[in-house]
Amino acid sequence: MTEATLARAQAGDGEAFRELIEPFRGELLAHCYRTLGSFQDAEDMLQEALLAAWRSLSQFDGRSLRAWLYRITTNRCLNYLRGASRRPQPADPPAQGAYDPWWLEPFPDVLLEDATPGPEARYSARESIALSFVAGLQRLPPQQRAVLVLRDVLGFPAADAAVILDTTPAAVNSALIRARAGLHPGGDPHDVPLPKSPAEAAVVDRFVDALERFDVDGLVAVLTQDARFTMPPEPVEFRGPLAIAGFLRELPFWDSELKVVLTRANSQPAFVYYLPDPCAPIWRAGSIMVLTVAGSQVSAVTRFANLGLLARFGLPRTLPRD
Repeated sequence: MTEATLARAQAGDGEAFRELIEPFRGELLAHCYRTLGSFQDAEDMLQEALLAAWRSLSQFDGRSLRAWLYRITTNRCLNYLRGASRRPQPADPPAQGAYDPWWLEPFPDVLLEDATPGPEARYSARESIALSFVAGLQRLPPQQRAVLVLRDVLGFPAADAAVILDTTPAAVNSALIRARAGLHPGGDPHDVPLPKSPAEAAVVDRFVDALERFDVDGLVAVLTQDARFTMPPEPVEFRGPLAIAGFLRELPFWDSELKVVLTRANSQPAFVYYLPDPCAPIWRAGSIMVLTVAGSQVSAVTRFANLGLLARFGLPRTLPRD
């Protein structure tokens, strides 16, 4: 950030403002997503925050633009969470339980931009965007959630987090202790192959190959004994290879051909499966599946039916069938 660019932006130059905030847009979007658990809500809140930043830029003192933007963005997200009525509710809201939060959505890796965490961060960039971690965050009260993300994910010192949240360092430290005690993301991050590594690719290949061949035994073999299958927003969870395979067997693609397109979400392997259209020579997208890999097996499968997110993955709803 140069003083000249800041001066131009504060004088009303929109292009200068975009130049100022562009380096932070990706990490701020990920910050909103961790706090809210919904990619679409995260996009909306980021737009609101950047609009608020533009309108109040004259009040910025020129010291830390990043911290100032995080203060605006964090408080926009907290205000959204406090206004529970703003989040549309399903007709029959699922009871709070082991299921993934019904509003949980995947975050496309193509939009991930890793910010360099501060020295006090406890989670790596990969761990802090994993579906299990984000789902675990959603079960914390909003203030604790914000504190844990600011301190343990982004590495802000307690004093800086207190300024962002307009509270005291003592209150931040107290909320952090409670948040750490209440966070149960599940899984062992040390048992996860590196993203895009040959080890990870081998597990994904086995899973997809079994799926494409409709090989139930092959699917069972690649799943851990405590594997879980969830489908936000549905309050459904299948545990164990046999239960998961039994459910997958009932899906429509077991009676037809199947086309799989690999992608990535939440720094995890993912894919979209396409089914043939009976009335046209095209494939139609069925759903997005995100895999959690543990060692040489799959420990969790999360299926998302919201095809409105496909464009964010750079994928179409239909493909030509040739």
